Amino acid sequence: MKTLYLLLIVILLSCGSQAKSNKHTFETDKAAILKIMNDQEKAWNNHDLEGFMQGYWKSDSLKFYGSNGLTKGWQNTLNNYKKGYPTKAESGTLKFVINDVSKIEGDNYWVMGEYHLKRAVGDANGVFIIIFKKIHGEWKIVADMSC
Repeated sequence: MKTLYLLLIVILLSCGSQAKSNKHTFETDKAAILKIMNDQEKAWNNHDLEGFMQGYWKSDSLKFYGSNGLTKGWQNTLNNYKKGYPTKAESGTLKFVINDVSKIEGDNYWVMGEYHLKRAVGDANGVFIIIFKKIHGEWKIVADMSC
């Protein structure tokens, strides 16, 4: 009987520590993801489109879905940004509003939010859903739908 009680205590303690560990992991992951998005804001606001793209997976498998349809690949996505925002007047000042960060499974999260661009050529606002995946120990955007 003592063995059964000890086993129950061990199970209960491990469940409690697992829950704490999962919460710690979520909070740690969320903070790392939000830091990337903050770094992207800073890069964008300096009209550093290459710096902004450092948050994205540098792969031909990256997917970006926007008003012009589906773009595949990191370089193609960067080229579209350069074409659409050739100067600081077009890129303006970016502000993200994060409405939700949720774990999908494993090392995959989505981020839902809004973007707000204040620009001399006219403001632009919209919504997005971004999928982050941990690749080789780094969080990267693997898919982005913005409109």
